[in-house]
Amino acid sequence: MGPEDDGVMPMEEDGDLDAEEQGRDLEAWERAYAEDRSWESLTEDASGLLLAVDVTQQQRQARRRYAASKGPRIQRGIIRYLFVICDFSRAAAEEDFKPSRMGIVANCVEAFVREFFDQNPLSHLGLIVIRSGVAKRLTDLSGSPEAHIRALRANLECSGDASIQNALDLARGYLSSIPTYGHREILFLYSALSTCDPGDIMDSINACKKANIRCSVVGLSAEIYICKTLCERTGGIYSVAISESHLKELVLEHAPPPPAIAEAAVASLVRMGFPTRGAEGAVAICACHREVKLGGGYTCPRCKGRVCELPTECHVCGLTLVSSPHLARSYHHLFPVPAFEEVAVTLHPSGKNDALRLCYGCQQELPVAGNKSVAGVRLECPRCKQHFCFDCDVYIHESLHNCPGCESLIK
Repeated sequence: MGPEDDGVMPMEEDGDLDAEEQGRDLEAWERAYAEDRSWESLTEDASGLLLAVDVTQQQRQARRRYAASKGPRIQRGIIRYLFVICDFSRAAAEEDFKPSRMGIVANCVEAFVREFFDQNPLSHLGLIVIRSGVAKRLTDLSGSPEAHIRALRANLECSGDASIQNALDLARGYLSSIPTYGHREILFLYSALSTCDPGDIMDSINACKKANIRCSVVGLSAEIYICKTLCERTGGIYSVAISESHLKELVLEHAPPPPAIAEAAVASLVRMGFPTRGAEGAVAICACHREVKLGGGYTCPRCKGRVCELPTECHVCGLTLVSSPHLARSYHHLFPVPAFEEVAVTLHPSGKNDALRLCYGCQQELPVAGNKSVAGVRLECPRCKQHFCFDCDVYIHESLHNCPGCESLIK
């Protein structure tokens, strides 16, 4: 007589049920909490009790990080040629970052590409992926963000080992032909803990240093000696992400133009052309795609060749083609908005300073000394003496690049 005849279930089935329960997919509400990790922002006092979130301290910490990243006014390169190298080796399939390292890298690169061209309208960017020990160029150096994003989304595969040397040699081969006025840069998003190279990687690092190529690395695992050496010798920045939000923050820090390398910081004149927009019904041969296109496009003022987008270089005569808004948007890097100062204001009972009750930008109520109904910091422009809230301060310095109070004084 077997155990089934006695009405007793075998122990193996109980184990199978437990394994199935542990391996089941998370519900939607569980995934939201698991990916958000909101518990990491909670703090405790000495007795273990949870402390209330201090909005004012959070805003002050964010402003300290912002002020540390700005520093004094220095020479920066506004015409940049940057290759973003994504590590899509087998290490990118790890799921310590949600949904995976490869997925979060693709999202960060997409956000970085858009921010890069918003901050650097005269610059060019290209994409390289490392897969199975081979570096492959996805896109050429160009000024089209949508083309880069489409190419990246169509190549989301990970396999094999990573090779820093192969990626460096490939990127250096393209950047070596860049004119001297262009600032050459490489940004690695590296997931692996090792590199499988065909030769001496130190030779490639020295070649990048000799070619004035600035190499930076954002790691997704632990700190690696060779990545740190690469950044130190070429003047780049090496950082390691500890969470999804931290990774995006580290990547976007490379969007503004970095300080110019001393050897390459020589003033030089750049010949540029301002093409005219073609008629909508005109038929012309596009010089960049070598095919007939209907309407749109831009005509080179020197050779009358047709290109699809700006900024770019004319494929016929080699003239750099830009538009006047591109130059205007690059202006704010040369003359940035000064950092706002934190101030405390007490409203007068007679109402003489009621104008200071509201933010000059968004007209929202500002915090007042002695009144805890509105949390946060109050900031003052050192030039026009107008008061702003924290959100307007971030918007003015990171997106608008002009102070509304100062602009209102211009007649």
